[in-house]
Amino acid sequence: MAAMRQLRRALDAFYFGCGVLAALCLIAILVIIVLQMVARWTGFVIPGATSYAGYAMATASFLAFAHALNRGSHIRVSILLNSVSPTIRWFLEIWCFGIATALAWYLARYVTKAVYWSWKLKDVSQGQDATPLWIPQLSMSVGAIILAVALTDNLINVLLTRKSRITSDVVSQSHGE
Repeated sequence: MAAMRQLRRALDAFYFGCGVLAALCLIAILVIIVLQMVARWTGFVIPGATSYAGYAMATASFLAFAHALNRGSHIRVSILLNSVSPTIRWFLEIWCFGIATALAWYLARYVTKAVYWSWKLKDVSQGQDATPLWIPQLSMSVGAIILAVALTDNLINVLLTRKSRITSDVVSQSHGE
């Protein structure tokens, strides 16, 4: 049981760390935009700045998925879940987490294959930066895998404990209800 608590703490810390990295990517977007504004005022050009801001946005989004899931920030149908009996709720939670987990692992596989083919074909961006596309796509692949792990984690937790780690308190706090 102590090993399970350690694993739980490690996973929660990992998801939180991904959230922090996503926040740093948002700060990077801000820095890129400000640098681009200053560059325009001074007549300087930063090639590919818009593309890099886009890459940072994709990275922030994908890295934040698992953290947002565990904080109750994803859309859930809590009204339905709260209006049924605990047994039916358990089956609905299993069904929802099962489908979400399967879709997340499919997405992770698809995005990882896209990274591989971008690398193999030496695909580059069409902007001024000519960045190899596998580099920004890699963050999407990592984020999709982390989301799939988080959904698998939640599915296993629902199967073993008969309740979701995403409680209605977390959901109501995150949405200001």
